[in-house]
Amino acid sequence: MLSRNTVRRLFAAILILTCIAMPPASPVYLSAGSGSTSGVSAPPPSMPNDEETRKLLEQTLSSAELEREIARITAEQQTLEHKAAELEEQAAAKQSNIADQQERAGAVVRAYYMGERDGLLTAFLSAKSISRLIALFDYYEIIMGQDRKTLTEYETQYKDLKSTLTAARRSSQELAELKTALEEQQKRVLALDKEIAGGIQASTDPQSMERLLEEFSKYWENIGLHEVRKYFKALASAMKQLPEFVQSRDGVLVRKGMTYNLALSEKDLNEFLVTQNPLFQDFRFAFKDNSVSATGKSGGLSLSLTGRYTIQQEPVNGLMFHVDHVVFNGLELPDTTRQALEEEFDLGFYPAKIVSFLQATEVSSSDGILHVKLSLSF
Repeated sequence: MLSRNTVRRLFAAILILTCIAMPPASPVYLSAGSGSTSGVSAPPPSMPNDEETRKLLEQTLSSAELEREIARITAEQQTLEHKAAELEEQAAAKQSNIADQQERAGAVVRAYYMGERDGLLTAFLSAKSISRLIALFDYYEIIMGQDRKTLTEYETQYKDLKSTLTAARRSSQELAELKTALEEQQKRVLALDKEIAGGIQASTDPQSMERLLEEFSKYWENIGLHEVRKYFKALASAMKQLPEFVQSRDGVLVRKGMTYNLALSEKDLNEFLVTQNPLFQDFRFAFKDNSVSATGKSGGLSLSLTGRYTIQQEPVNGLMFHVDHVVFNGLELPDTTRQALEEEFDLGFYPAKIVSFLQATEVSSSDGILHVKLSLSF
């Protein structure tokens, strides 16, 4: 039988050999949503330096995003088709129901127009006794009340029908616009896919190029889009707290007579963002000549966006941020992605959240400062 010390030495030797045989731990990258496990995901595909390959990657990215847009439009189209059909059925049922009410309302109007109610008034005025007068008054009130009820019911049903018909027409118009948009995006996808296929065949190694594009497409769908949306979601959440920060920061908001001048420096904004979310520790905003840019990098991912602020009056006054360019890992995202991000995430700034009667009238940016002119609105 082996001694206790011998067993210990054998166990230690086995443990050392096991540790030596184990592969080194893989580097950890940003989480990839459903495509990752335990917060670990595959590193991003290496970005090539040659322009032709980068162009193919951007085209592949655009194609994938257009396919996503087509799927969204198709789903929206199906929903609208169902809604339009329901509205048309409702309008037809209401049209049928209102016919009888319309006839009764018409009879009431004709009765007044033809003088058929004048006899009641004459009898009322020629009453010989108080009791007769009261009886005629009650009778007159019943008839007049019934007439008013008939006309009111018809007016209500008519307005309801008109509203339903308007909604049905609006749905039909939206369906037509969606159909046009869908056809346009499908044409763009076909043209892009044709260019991509030509680019693959023209490359020195078509098989390797095809694998690279496929790998990049999967990476974008499983990780890239998730990370881009994560940054935009964090920005939208932080912007809701910006009015409170502006109020508390000395010198940012200055009153001059009946107007206020807001001067927000990029330094103040970047410090504010870090307090809102640690994600912005490696993310920086910059205010240039009437443009706003932001860049960030974490692990193997990089993101930069460029946009501008404009004044919006309706439905509420505010500074609305428009996304002009989004670059992910050095590749420009297509217009459909920019529009979707702008619609989904509100990066606007609303002066009424500082003081309810403030309205933005002018906005500009230069030399690291965002300038906003605010006026009083009562």
